[in-house]
Formats: sequence, structure tokens, C-alpha cells
Amino acid sequence: MPNISQYDRPVAQPSSREQLLAGAIECIQTKGYARTTARDIAAASGANLASIGYHFGSKEGLLNAAIIRLFEEWTEMLGQAAFTDPDAPPLARMARSWIVMLEAFERQRPLLVSFLEAVAQAERSDDLRRQMAIHLDESRDRVVEMVGASLGDAPGVDPRAVASFLIAVNDGFAIQWVLSPEDTPTGEELIASLGAALAAAMPAE
Repeated sequence: MPNISQYDRPVAQPSSREQLLAGAIECIQTKGYARTTARDIAAASGANLASIGYHFGSKEGLLNAAIIRLFEEWTEMLGQAAFTDPDAPPLARMARSWIVMLEAFERQRPLLVSFLEAVAQAERSDDLRRQMAIHLDESRDRVVEMVGASLGDAPGVDPRAVASFLIAVNDGFAIQWVLSPEDTPTGEELIASLGAALAAAMPAE
């Protein structure tokens, strides 16, 4: 039987669903959430227009899945940044993740804008709001894991409450940066000022 080299083997092609996701991500980054049409996604993905409804139910369902995919990658990126040094104390890990977050806003602007557009659209779409709520819960669960890994079983700490705070910080800075990037502090400025504020707030021994 003749040998088949690795170069002769057929290359696995992405599924129609993955093609659509890739096309939707491209459109989000170039056109934004609100301006993207179903035909835009079909053209960018090379997939059949009717396959959008088959795989995702609607254009909005596909765009939301694409945003969720991007934010899953975002959450993982921040988590990896936080645990670059596994021996660092918890506050240092959190500080590192915030520095990476703020540094990433410039290149992630299309994603941030599309996310804010999707939040606004969710007010008028029960399906979109439900999907985004599911994504929020899943993201919070992932951050809860990171908090637990960082703080362990520290007494009095509710990892879910801490995770909600960290998500609020991320989203709040994203809004500030989209509206006024020049007035948003850098990661280094944020950490230095928070450190000074905490030192001033702590009672002297």
C-alpha cells in the first residue's frame, strides 16, 4: 500500500458555523455591530446566507455569538496576564491584569464599541438580552475561578462578589476609554494612584 505523506493528506476545512463566526468577527472589527448586515457576514465568511438562520437563528444571534467568542478570548488573556507570576501576591496579580486591560483598549476598540452597541440593542431584543446575560454569568464564573485560585479560602471573601467588582471595573474603564481615551489613566497610573489612596486610607499603626 503506498505511503501518503503529510502533504498529500486533505486539510480539514472549517465548518460552516465556524466560517460564519469568523466572518462575523471580521465584520464586527470593520463595520461594528449596528452597521453589519447579514449579507456582509455572508460575503466575509464565504458561507451561504441561509446558513445564518440555520446555525444561529438570526443575524443578531450570530453577532452576539461572535462578540461572546471575542470576550471569552479577552477574559482568558486577562487571566493569563494575572497569573504570569504564580508566586505574586493577589494584589500584584490584579494590578497586572488591569495594566494589560488598559493597554489592550487601543487595539480592541472595535470590540469595545460593538459590545456597547450590543448592550443598547439588548434593550429591544429579549433574545439578545438573554444571550448576553448568559455570557455575563459564564464570564463571571470564569473570573470567580481566577479569584478563588488567587485568594484561596480567605475568610470573609465572596469570590462571586469580587468577580462582579472586577467585571464592573473592566466595563467601566471600557466606557471611559471609548468616550475619552485621553482622559483614561494608563495601567501604571491607575495602580500607582490606587496604591497611594489605599496607603492614605489605612490607619497608621
